[in-house]
Amino acid sequence: MLPPRINDVKVLEDYKLLLIYENGEHRIYDMKPNLKYQAFIKLKDYKLFKKVHPAGETIEWDTGEDVSPESLYLNSIKQN
Repeated sequence: MLPPRINDVKVLEDYKLLLIYENGEHRIYDMKPNLKYQAFIKLKDYKLFKKVHPAGETIEWDTGEDVSPESLYLNSIKQN
């Protein structure tokens, strides 16, 4: 089962992202651990990192990187 769709994503400090889901949930995802992998190395450039946008159940960057919907949802912290 896929998590809900992401309506919006906002860039926070220190490579964290606020994910806003269609069901009203707000979750914080820390992208910093991913930056050690070759697939995400370009996103260490904070100007590129800030160009993230929602893409259905996931997010993606203008340079083509994305994160699996399950990882985003299961590895993020729910906000009140």
